[in-house]
Parts: sequence; structure tokens; C-alpha cells
Amino acid sequence: MPTVSVRYIVNDVDEAVAFYGLHLGFQEIMHPAPGFAMMSRGDLRLVLSAPGGGPGGGQAMPDGTLPAPGGWNRFAIEVTDLEALVKRLRDHGARFRNEIVSGVGGRQILVEDPSGNPVELFEPTITEARLSPGSS
Repeated sequence: MPTVSVRYIVNDVDEAVAFYGLHLGFQEIMHPAPGFAMMSRGDLRLVLSAPGGGPGGGQAMPDGTLPAPGGWNRFAIEVTDLEALVKRLRDHGARFRNEIVSGVGGRQILVEDPSGNPVELFEPTITEARLSPGSS
């Protein structure tokens, strides 16, 4: 059972399902309508909604404003070989917002899903920064 749920607004739910499934290791949980899908990866549930995609997270606000993809909020995925993953994603045409940078606890880069939503790919360099600190 996922312990955290994140909703992303995406332009094309099918394209997002393919991106997250093929490239980032997410499993499709349900995809009952063209404008909605739910995926998971470990303890993360990713809910994908199209703008104006019916009732729910993609519907218009009371003033008529539609949700839109993009922004800077993101979730992070821990990876073990950042360079290899970045190369594979680049080979498949993925867009990146930056190059690999090093910080206090690890190295990271921001990849965009097909709608422009950022996903942080994070490779810890110290034990304390790992999702499971006891793992190596």
C-alpha cells in the first residue's frame, strides 16, 4: 500500500503512463478513462490527470481555471547509477532541465515527463541520504 500519493496534471495520460512505466519503473494500477490513470513505484502512488478530464483532480476550478502541468514542485526517485539512467533517458528523447549536480547528500538531475512535469533523479552519496539508510 503506497504511503504517499502525488497527483500530476499531464497533457496526455497515455503518453505519461508509457513514460513512467517504461523509463522510471512505475506499475500501472488502473487506467479506467482516457483522462485518468494511477501508477505506483514502491511506496509512491502517482495519480495522473488530464486538464479538464472530467470530475476529479483535472476538473476546472470554480473560476474556470484549468489545472496545468509544469512548475517546480517534484518528487524524487532514488537511483543507483545516475549516469546510466540519464544516458538511457536521453537516448529515448527525454528532456532535462539541468545537468547532473552534486549536493550535500548526493547527485541529482531534473528530467521532465512528456507534459513538462519535473522528476528529480537522486543518487545518494552518503548513507544518511538513502531512502533506506541501512542499505548499501
